[in-house]
Amino acid sequence: MFYKTQIKEQKDKYREYLQIIGSLSNLFSSSVIPYLYYRIAEKMFCKAFEAKDLSRGDVSFDAQKGSLGIGLKTFLRSNNKSIQKIAEFNRDRDLYNHLIDVDKIKKISELRNARIDFTNSLYNIDDSIYHCVVRDKGNFFIYEEKTNKIDINSITDVKQKKSSIFFNDGIYEYSFSLSKSTLMKRFNTSSFVDSFKVDILENPLEALFSLVQKDLGYMTSSRIKKTVYLPLYGSNNKVYERSGLNQWNANGRVRHYDEVYIPIPQNFYKYQSDFFPQKDIIFTMKLPNGKSMDMKLCQENNKALMSNPNKELGKWILRDLFKLSDGELVTDNIFKLYGVDSVRIDKLSSLKYEINFAKIGSYESFIMKQESGI
Repeated sequence: MFYKTQIKEQKDKYREYLQIIGSLSNLFSSSVIPYLYYRIAEKMFCKAFEAKDLSRGDVSFDAQKGSLGIGLKTFLRSNNKSIQKIAEFNRDRDLYNHLIDVDKIKKISELRNARIDFTNSLYNIDDSIYHCVVRDKGNFFIYEEKTNKIDINSITDVKQKKSSIFFNDGIYEYSFSLSKSTLMKRFNTSSFVDSFKVDILENPLEALFSLVQKDLGYMTSSRIKKTVYLPLYGSNNKVYERSGLNQWNANGRVRHYDEVYIPIPQNFYKYQSDFFPQKDIIFTMKLPNGKSMDMKLCQENNKALMSNPNKELGKWILRDLFKLSDGELVTDNIFKLYGVDSVRIDKLSSLKYEINFAKIGSYESFIMKQESGI
């Protein structure tokens, strides 16, 4: 597990963070059980343990420390048998809606496993766990367990009750909500790696007001200057066989199998004309695995984002992540399998950027927000 192997100073800081946030619970609830918003829990974990925050990446884990992927959860202790959401497949309904219950669960399990593999490849992750903050009256409890892919060959006890299908794989119990398209897993939290008291302030607003008065006017500049999204498909939401990620298959000269580009639609430039440097100017793109790649805009109307040399981008996307063989086309089914069809690009400075993958529909949502001025 993770928690017990960390240095004392970091564990003390983590507990302190959780106690401080838990003490403010009366801002949100009158319950004697301390409140903890999951996004805040993710930020505190990464800060305390100097872990990489993956929460913006639409991937299977929320944090990374070295080669370990970490799924972060917070929930009520209840009867020590809480069932929690671990994945969502709302955009993949056409892949499983028509199937009978057993085959439906196998397809969902296949998608879940594929996305764990994709995340592992994206970030060079070798192993993974769940780290959970379990909340009870006046206390926080820390629970951890290994993250396993679903053993599809061992799936048994597939039973539909109301709007959910329940099943297990001999290791864990799962359920799949048909109405919400979410995969749930049961966490049997009978033992904990740590626990500590949380004192809830009676009037947290006064404490916050006193603190903020001392620091009015203090501002921090964000490391990220601007964020945009680009599609991995062509016009009309179509994956073309001879362009984009299939540029290697274009007519004309003989091309390397890793020769690809990320399309930049013209409507992108209507709203983000100054996001990238001018054509053929080399800039640096940091990958999720920590490595960097030289990039540039190419082709007529700057419609292509390419690596320099060009084949580096194709090797990373087609071979390392999508696991395709030489000459195997990228199709819409590949996007559905891994749950991505866009990339998110963060601008750090005029010649420094970061790239990550984004869930299906991200580019379309981005453009809609640009059009509406949000």
